[in-house]
Amino acid sequence: MAMQAVAASCQSVGRHPQFSCENEAHRKELAHSGHHGLKFVQFCSARGRSSNGSSGRSRTIRAAASGTEVPTAGTSSRTSDRSEITKADVVVIGAGIGGLCCAALLAKYGYKVVVCESHDIAGGAGHAFERQGFQFDSGPSFHAGLSIKPSINPLKQVLDAIGEKVECVQYKNWIGYLPEGMFTFTADKKSYEAEIRRVGGARAASEWRELEEKMEPLAMAAMALPAAALRPDPGVVFTVGRFLPKILPYLPATKDLLAPFSDIVNQVVKDPFLKRLIDLECFVLSGLLADSTITAEMVTMFKERHREGGSIDYPLGGGGSIIEALVRGLEKHGGRLLLNTHVDEIILEGGRAVGIRVRPTRGTKKNSYTIRASKAVVSNASTWDTAKLLPKDSLPTWSYIDRANVTEKTDSFVHLHLGIDATGLPSDLECHHLVLNDWKVGVGAPQNVCLVSIPTVFDPSLAPTGCHVVHAYTAGNEPYSIWKGMDRKSPEYAALKEERSQVILKP
Repeated sequence: MAMQAVAASCQSVGRHPQFSCENEAHRKELAHSGHHGLKFVQFCSARGRSSNGSSGRSRTIRAAASGTEVPTAGTSSRTSDRSEITKADVVVIGAGIGGLCCAALLAKYGYKVVVCESHDIAGGAGHAFERQGFQFDSGPSFHAGLSIKPSINPLKQVLDAIGEKVECVQYKNWIGYLPEGMFTFTADKKSYEAEIRRVGGARAASEWRELEEKMEPLAMAAMALPAAALRPDPGVVFTVGRFLPKILPYLPATKDLLAPFSDIVNQVVKDPFLKRLIDLECFVLSGLLADSTITAEMVTMFKERHREGGSIDYPLGGGGSIIEALVRGLEKHGGRLLLNTHVDEIILEGGRAVGIRVRPTRGTKKNSYTIRASKAVVSNASTWDTAKLLPKDSLPTWSYIDRANVTEKTDSFVHLHLGIDATGLPSDLECHHLVLNDWKVGVGAPQNVCLVSIPTVFDPSLAPTGCHVVHAYTAGNEPYSIWKGMDRKSPEYAALKEERSQVILKP
């Protein structure tokens, strides 16, 4: 259905000579740190990690696999010494975007940092990979605020702090295919309201305008406090205190920032189309509907998207360029990235994380060894994977494990990566397309929302001459239960991939 809709708008030749479907655990996690007496920090990603990382961009993403001690900040992170690293100030588990941001900032401010990643490529859910000359994104393709400075985007703030830049193409529109017909999403305040009026009518447009007015002080409150100022310990008094003059005018609004966005929406929106549209906007951004998406996330997004001169960014070189920039920042400040290094255990002493037990996943050396952390252990693994790393005989871990066990998981994805012949496609083809099949079953119903990204529209270098890269996927609405425990090499798994990808491919 998704590819059919795109083909209808661009007269696509509809060829798909190669495709691979992969299922990812897409999980709902709340970032938290230092809970339950455990002295380690966890950064939780919104998605599970892709398994499709056997080959990929091979420039700065790949790194040496060993060394003795993490170099002092400012020195080279690469070394010819092939013995294991045994100590650092901070050890980071997982080279996803959160882990790399944390590690690069710590290295920037003088800490000796080592990042351990099980896979042979960095990036986690945001990694890129290459097949036969086609460069594919596995993760996010919508970015806002990556090309402006100053920016409210925390990722851009990290890149600025570590002295790295990601070149981007700016654009304004992406196309939605709704039961009502085509809907153009746009990074322009007036145009977005006009499109709501065209498709949903005058009442929907009026209520949207009223909702925008209600969101304004909330957005200003959210933007007045940078993400980097938030911390879970008493030091928050110092980091937040300097921003109090900016926050005070919007103080009454701050109480609503962590409430569900639906609490704000329901105060003014009654129109059924607009309510459904807002649920769709929330779902595409967070994987959850408005009743489960925090207000701060949505008001900040709309404020950034609809600001004067607003735009959406696509990184040149694909999503892997973001990972490359973070790795460059980590390494130039003396941090180390250890790929093919699996963490088996977080070592606790006196209720405090003091190191990790790791083992190489490739190469001749297979014996496990310990990396001590004098300051902290940071986990960028999921809540559930982090819980598995904690020693079961340590009492403080039980409450954390119990919390992990009851943390709700969102649904998963089916990804389709295509390399296609671009012959016959129009020159004004849009990059991003969103298909919603049926409002009646609910926005989040299995396989109801599909997204298609064609990044070669912006960056032809991602594919051989005359070709396009296509990334099509079901948007966080694939039940993981039907995939759980399957052998990925089995005929049954191949058959299920074929079956579950039809919603994207079928004419």
